[in-house]
Amino acid sequence: MATVELSFSALPVHVRTARLIVTAVARRAGVAETLLDEVRLAVGEACSRAVEAHLRHCPDEPVRLELTGAGKRFEVIVSDTVPGDDPMDALPSASPAADLELGAWGEGAAELGLAVIAGLADDVDIEATPKGVQIRMSWPAEAEATV
Repeated sequence: MATVELSFSALPVHVRTARLIVTAVARRAGVAETLLDEVRLAVGEACSRAVEAHLRHCPDEPVRLELTGAGKRFEVIVSDTVPGDDPMDALPSASPAADLELGAWGEGAAELGLAVIAGLADDVDIEATPKGVQIRMSWPAEAEATV
């Protein structure tokens, strides 16, 4: 399967559309029906985190997704363009309570979202760079793909 690329404006309403598209592509790539809810939820969390970061820092920049069904894996990459070294959007600290005490509610919510993603995806890699944050998730795609 070729890579499907999707970009959408940083509006919460577009997260639902992204989830629907990812679910359709995952089904076509051969992800088992029993895993589709996990794919949908994990991608929704990653997209919501990216939209929230964009709304604070760069509302005119789109959130980007790459969907690939190579081999026996279905991979989703959600990318934002908010620098990972920005204090408000750095990966969460080890202490959510400290984040809340400092008034950084967004960081505590981001940590919860990342925990949800880690629990739902088969494999997760989060990379924060000066150019943005990338969340890479994958699931097995061993079911027979539909055309």
